[in-house]
Amino acid sequence: MLEILYILKINNLMRRFITLFILAFTLLGIAMAQQMSDDQVIQYLKNAQSQGKDQTQITTELLRRGVTKEQVERIKEKIEAKSNVEAAGTKQGVESSQQRMRSSTTNNSLNPNDPNNRRQSSSRQPGNIRNLNVRELPSEDEPNVLMDDSNTYHFEEEHLKIPVSKGERSIFGRDMFTNPNLSFEPNSNIATPVSYRLGPGDEVIIDIWGTSENTIRETISPEGNIIIPNVGPVYLNGMTVNEATKYVRRELSKFYAGLTEDSSQMKLSLGRTRTIKVNIMGEVTVPGTYRLSSFSSVFHALYNAGGISPIGSMRKIQVVRNGNKIADVDVYDYIMRGKTNDDIRLMEDDVILVPPYESLVNVTGKVRRPMYYETKDGETISDLLRYSGGFTGDAYKDNIRLIRLNGREKQIYNVDELSFATFKVVDEDLLNVEAVLNRFENRVEVRGAVYRDGSYQISDEVNTVKQLIEKAEGLRGDAFLNRAQLQREHDDLTLEIIPVDLKAVLNGSAADIPLQRNDVLYIPSIHDLEEQRFLVIHGEVSVPGTYFYAKNMTIEDLIIQAGGLLEAASTVRVDVARRIKDPKTTKSSHTVGATYSFDFKDGYVIGGDGIFHLEPFDEIYVRKSPAYHVQQNVQVLGEVLFNGTYALSKKNERLTDLLYRAGGLTEDAYVEGARLIRKMTDEEIRRKEDVLRMTMTSLDSLSVKTMDLSTNYPVGINLEKALANPNSNFNLVLREGDLLIVPEFANTVKINGAVMYPNTVSYKEGEGLKYYLDQAGGYATLAKKNRAYVVYMNGTVARLKKRNPKVIRPGCEIIIPSKDARNKMSTAEVIGMGSSVASMAAVIATLINVLKK
Repeated sequence: MLEILYILKINNLMRRFITLFILAFTLLGIAMAQQMSDDQVIQYLKNAQSQGKDQTQITTELLRRGVTKEQVERIKEKIEAKSNVEAAGTKQGVESSQQRMRSSTTNNSLNPNDPNNRRQSSSRQPGNIRNLNVRELPSEDEPNVLMDDSNTYHFEEEHLKIPVSKGERSIFGRDMFTNPNLSFEPNSNIATPVSYRLGPGDEVIIDIWGTSENTIRETISPEGNIIIPNVGPVYLNGMTVNEATKYVRRELSKFYAGLTEDSSQMKLSLGRTRTIKVNIMGEVTVPGTYRLSSFSSVFHALYNAGGISPIGSMRKIQVVRNGNKIADVDVYDYIMRGKTNDDIRLMEDDVILVPPYESLVNVTGKVRRPMYYETKDGETISDLLRYSGGFTGDAYKDNIRLIRLNGREKQIYNVDELSFATFKVVDEDLLNVEAVLNRFENRVEVRGAVYRDGSYQISDEVNTVKQLIEKAEGLRGDAFLNRAQLQREHDDLTLEIIPVDLKAVLNGSAADIPLQRNDVLYIPSIHDLEEQRFLVIHGEVSVPGTYFYAKNMTIEDLIIQAGGLLEAASTVRVDVARRIKDPKTTKSSHTVGATYSFDFKDGYVIGGDGIFHLEPFDEIYVRKSPAYHVQQNVQVLGEVLFNGTYALSKKNERLTDLLYRAGGLTEDAYVEGARLIRKMTDEEIRRKEDVLRMTMTSLDSLSVKTMDLSTNYPVGINLEKALANPNSNFNLVLREGDLLIVPEFANTVKINGAVMYPNTVSYKEGEGLKYYLDQAGGYATLAKKNRAYVVYMNGTVARLKKRNPKVIRPGCEIIIPSKDARNKMSTAEVIGMGSSVASMAAVIATLINVLKK
């Protein structure tokens, strides 16, 4: 009793699952026809929530409208991710504000006496700086970093990143200090400059040779002196190398008598140079205090500071030393003129100030370098043209259009060439150099039947039609003189055609016609006024095709042009088809063409009255000789005396004729298994391609992969009956490409298809299908038991019945077809479908809660 109740319970549960599956399938089917976007789903959830719909109603409606569980989950993740980003953005904004407050209190001063201070590597540039850990000392290769009061090395990466917008201005010269190949790094291998001023940290090398010899290497102390044995401290701070050499010679001469008598020599040079502290302030990418080589210049310092910021000036860079401005550096003077006077060598505690730019002017149009340029007060359009490289070859130089902002609205100026040197530019001016007009002021053109057609200039030598023809080296022989055309363009851009009687103009009976700008003289050819004439030849010639017509051309001439007759050509039949043409008739005709037939003798056309000349558009047909045949080969292989290829000697040659020519069958030949392989003709291949194309484009269940795409196919034959009765239909007529195979006796039977174990077994006379099925393990699950068939060695096929053992012969193959496999939904898949619907409802409930926030 309990077992019965359990079975009923299981059946009831299965019915519920099936009902749920049908419902889900119906809803999903509707979903395929209707799809909602993510925004539409969110809007629907908001409306449904405001209308008080419950979770079940919402889920059912969304399913009906084509919304899937995956789409609902994706919308949920998108909304949650957006909420997290907004929360993180708020937190990051607070932290960034605190970080900026901490950074603003950082002191970038350097301690010149700190032995840990090092020179900065010239390879450092904005956006390509290695992060250093807190209090990590730099190596000799990259010593230049920003330091705070605690000598902690650090980088503020957010200061190094220049904001780049989609429409960022391209300012001339701005990228010079960010180019990794142009660092302005000083050369430390050059001879010591005599103007170099010594300072604490420089190593001084004093070489003495001659009567007295000695070498002294000392480093200038922070107090500015060096200690020389027997002399004591010698103060060198602030002296140039030349001044220090004289001073040291004078001090050493007190102890080295040879220096006074010139019997000894002395030379002072630098060994290891010191580093200097330089303050770079203002509009640079990374302002601060830097340790640089004592040979460094202003440009090298700007490079180490990451270059000039987007609002920094390149024209008024100031160098301040001991509180006094000693130089104004103009980068444009260096770029445009090569002036290096302002790129002065820096000294300890120098300050470089980069102010904001005062004026940026945009130069566009036909200049060699269109971009933004920084200008100084009083600079003019001429200066800007010099900065931009001047006009291009197609520029309109007489006038430049300038657009200016006056604080309230825009103004436009048209500045002529005489005002370029006096018209001053201001900030945000826009200069546009336009191109020259796309037209000619002195051009005429001649086309058609002249020897040198083309464009010519209007001048004293060419100002009439006759002079233009003479300039073009005269008329060709095919020129049509009765009517030429002169196309003239008027001031309102309308066109006029003026007919010209060239014959009358050239012989002086008509007045010559003066030319105007943009006139076009067209002289037609007599060939242009008639249809292109040609001839067509078909058939047995070397190169059939279309050829140009020539006057008095004959059939022989055309055949020679076509490469001559082929071997298969008939010399007793050549046809010529000619068009019917009568341009003056007013009546229709039923005749559509005329045909003429000829034959050849000794290479000449015979027939007709006299010599037959071709006319334009004639078509010639060279027929193939009916008695011409190329060799047609067939093959025979296997158990015959002479295997190989044979040429057919007549059209109706049959199987037995081929065997007779091959010497007959051998004793081991299995006549019953002989088969014929036939090659497709071009027509058969075309039909097969048509079937394949229809199969690929139709909705038929036939798979293209199962089709035989080869160009050969078997032909079922019965050679045994053909030999017994040669005049019967069993004796097939051969054709080119046939292959006859006569095998040896085979005493096996192959079982294939929907069986448990496809197998090949020995033939047993008198046994039927059941015996051979047992040898293959019996039928498979999807076997079509009543559709079995057998394929014989000779290519024929027969239906197979269980009680007909005579059907099975030696060497045959038994094939059991199979049914189409059907995909059935398992119980687990039905349960999974119901679970998906339920889980989607849960996701929708969560999504509604998210939208409430």
